[in-house]
Amino acid sequence: MATNEGSEPANVCISKINVGQGEGYDKKCIFCKVVNNEMGTEILHVDEEVSCFRDIKPGAPHHYLVVPTRHVGNCKSLSKEHVSLVEKMVEIGMEILQKNNVLDLSDVRFGFHWPPFCSVSHLHLHVLAPASQMGFMSRLFYRPNSYWFVTVSLFQMAIVVR
Repeated sequence: MATNEGSEPANVCISKINVGQGEGYDKKCIFCKVVNNEMGTEILHVDEEVSCFRDIKPGAPHHYLVVPTRHVGNCKSLSKEHVSLVEKMVEIGMEILQKNNVLDLSDVRFGFHWPPFCSVSHLHLHVLAPASQMGFMSRLFYRPNSYWFVTVSLFQMAIVVR
């Protein structure tokens, strides 16, 4: 597994995972560029399925984005076949929190912005902790199961029902 401890850069051979300009890469997508190390963003985790990095506008002391390594559209485009991908995204989010000494996993928020309220149309899981330390605007912006932000559990139920 290619992760790192604390805030040190990931020691990963990106070229082995880099999807380049071919399949699974959208040249207009900022997250595809981040995952392919074109933006100079510190990657906290990268593997064949998912990658993780810090949100540039954090809503909590720990705010990470977990994205599919290959381009996948927003959460509305997902189906039952994507359940394992979402589960892997949550698993990596939990690992990143633990590696950054977030031990109270009951005070976290995992979720997706529902279109049209997502700014990037590349599936991305918001991992926020501690939720109790989020400011007023962040509590509003990441309000669980609102019209614009759905938690992973509600989202998974919606996928299974489809």
